Amino acid sequence: MAEDPQRNFRSAYYEKVGFRGVEEKKSLEILLKDNPLDVEKLCTFSQRFPLPSMYRIHVWKVLLGILPPHSESHALVAGYRREQYADVLEALQVMRFLHAATPQVEVYLRVFQLEAQELPRSSELSPPEEQDEDFLAIAKAMEEIVDDPVDCYWLIKCFVNQFNSRFGDSIPHLPKSLEHYLSLEDGRLLAHLRSCGALRRLPYGLWFRRCFAGCFPESSLQRVWDKVISGSCKILVFVAVEVLLSYKIMLMGMSKPDAIVHFLSSMPQENTDAIVTKAIDLWHKYCGTPMHSV
Repeated sequence: MAEDPQRNFRSAYYEKVGFRGVEEKKSLEILLKDNPLDVEKLCTFSQRFPLPSMYRIHVWKVLLGILPPHSESHALVAGYRREQYADVLEALQVMRFLHAATPQVEVYLRVFQLEAQELPRSSELSPPEEQDEDFLAIAKAMEEIVDDPVDCYWLIKCFVNQFNSRFGDSIPHLPKSLEHYLSLEDGRLLAHLRSCGALRRLPYGLWFRRCFAGCFPESSLQRVWDKVISGSCKILVFVAVEVLLSYKIMLMGMSKPDAIVHFLSSMPQENTDAIVTKAIDLWHKYCGTPMHSV
């Protein structure tokens, strides 16, 4: 489809005067008026632009299959989702898996486990298993983004299920992908991390299995999750690369792997918006920018 010169002029003007994203917001509003919604176009939009905060949760629900493409069914389906959550919650309370002091993220975990038929056989209240920590980290981050507990649960559940089913086989290969792109961006930093033994010990679980949950504040994290939910796990690699590039001076001054891993696992959070912006630019640089037309 040919580019619209008038639209390009308006976009350039809006960006020049400080209203970057005005045209993109209008484009998304047009897409959201489609009935049925075009999920592929919504994915492409989310890959290309950050989602406006006022529409983010709604778009996530559609992309994750929580809401169907047909808008007239949204209220009915949302009601079913709410009833299902309430029924499972009540069942867990009857079975004494939950009590008044159970943390909300653990509530989400138990609901998830019961629905997946993975609830522990014993009804004794015990701390979550180690393999549940990734789920809890994502749940805690989602809880900061989404106010309604029913919406929050369904977003956690569908995010985790989609991520594991779509990208589960790719996750083990992401560290090698990070090494490749870091070699293109800064071979000296890569050589330092490799020579001091830190490269194989980087916090890949935090970065890739948890999609940076617990690493970035939610304001930055949700921009990364826009890309993951709309179909790219490779964005995680470029965020990790940009983290390393952003703290190159500090990392080059460290020689002990433990110190490097500790720093990267609890890095400062005041610079994360810039890191995500640069990471998205890097991702587009190597992977291209998806085309989008309304």
